[in-house]
Amino acid sequence: MNDILVRAVGLNRQFGNSHGTVVAVAEATFEIREGDRIALTGPSGSGKTSLLHLIAALDHPSGGVIEWPALGQPGDLRPGPVGIAFQGPSLLPPLTVAENVALPALLAGAADGEAAAAAGTLIDRLGLSEVASKLPEEISGGQAQRAGLARALMGKPRLILADEPTGQLDRTSAAALIGVLLEHVIATGAALVVATHDAAVAGRLPLRWSMTERTLQTGAPCTF
Repeated sequence: MNDILVRAVGLNRQFGNSHGTVVAVAEATFEIREGDRIALTGPSGSGKTSLLHLIAALDHPSGGVIEWPALGQPGDLRPGPVGIAFQGPSLLPPLTVAENVALPALLAGAADGEAAAAAGTLIDRLGLSEVASKLPEEISGGQAQRAGLARALMGKPRLILADEPTGQLDRTSAAALIGVLLEHVIATGAALVVATHDAAVAGRLPLRWSMTERTLQTGAPCTF
């Protein structure tokens, strides 16, 4: 049986403001196993991004339990076992595209040449060679999304989280990007969770989760 990478029971996240409490994720229970390929669907504001941030340990839950049995403690997840491609701008402005992509490997202790070579391979696969030496402000939103995904794949993480990775791409470019992503996870055995509004993207992933009014439906009950 494939390793359990993430396990959550009754996970929830709430935010307080002057008008009261806002629920972002309500009582989510799930497992993510090595090799899982999951489409996370749901309308805007349904909690998809909040859930991804909890899975990546970028945010802390208000209640429930989340753990990473095969990955380690929250401080061990990045850079390394978990790669995340954000929906919004995430590239560091002073660094070129190539330097942004190589950064996780450098932070993990790779030599400069090794990191640059690995980054170059991903940049080529995602069609970014022509902009590798450019700064983030000099490239399009779609190119920035692809660069963010390339950075998330650095170091062959065991879990890849992608938040609307095709949101700024045309249909042809989106299909190509998902193709590269699927090739990567199949080759490495990594698990993949893609938050998406695109039915064509969701249709290429064998497992479907949905968020409705901050409530997660995984399609089948989890057992622990």
